Amino acid sequence: MTETVANAEEFWEDFYRERAQIWTGNPNPLLVREVSELTPGTALDLGCGEGADAIWLAKAGWQVTAVDISATAMERGARRAAEAGVTIAWERHDLQASFPAGTFDLVSAQFLHSPVERPDERAGILRSAAAAVAPGGVLVIGAHAAAPSWASSEMHAHVFPTIEQVLEQLELGPAWQVETAELVHSPSTSPDGVVGERADSVLRLRRG
Repeated sequence: MTETVANAEEFWEDFYRERAQIWTGNPNPLLVREVSELTPGTALDLGCGEGADAIWLAKAGWQVTAVDISATAMERGARRAAEAGVTIAWERHDLQASFPAGTFDLVSAQFLHSPVERPDERAGILRSAAAAVAPGGVLVIGAHAAAPSWASSEMHAHVFPTIEQVLEQLELGPAWQVETAELVHSPSTSPDGVVGERADSVLRLRRG
């Protein structure tokens, strides 16, 4: 195990162990919007966290493989999936070091950002995600486009890739079709209750 992998594992384990539940338990709205009308098949959820997206997909009829680096997060997801009565395949990967085998009708990468990622690591993972999409399938990428309006100056200093930059990083061939490429603004409340706004981007790409 490399030092980089160990550090990433340690960071995310510490992150999830801080509280008994980190996320709301609700699926990402942009994923729901982009996937609800698709015919269910096989799905890969990258960076699944505590499993809300994976559980929603499974309830909708998808055969889901959910992936995260944090064993703690996936244990919570597996427990909630059992409570929801759905079956999900859980695989632990540090995606810069290993990637799930096979191809999928849907590959989802929602807010796949990491404070401990190496340069170009995310771009490489997204290229692997695109390679895992079966012919006729879709890749859905939801991402932060900017820090929330209430965020600290340090967060605002972070530069998030634009939609155009992500498309360039993916290096897609001519068989791919861009079905959604949108910047979405929505209300956002800080942990301290400050009400503001956030900007996110969403891409839905179909492989021919």
